[in-house]
Amino acid sequence: MATIKIKQIGSPIRRPKGQKEILIGLGLGKMNRVVEVQDTPEVRGAIAKLPHMVAVVD
Repeated sequence: MATIKIKQIGSPIRRPKGQKEILIGLGLGKMNRVVEVQDTPEVRGAIAKLPHMVAVVD
């Protein structure tokens, strides 16, 4: 299965609890952290909910 790299570009400070939980679920939580996760529809949906906080890195 393919993987994608996700980088956190936004701070979770003063964000709703749900957005913080999505970040933790993706394995993020601190600025500029990069994680490699499986490319699944669930992960793509989580990324779509946080376009202001995460970016897909090539």
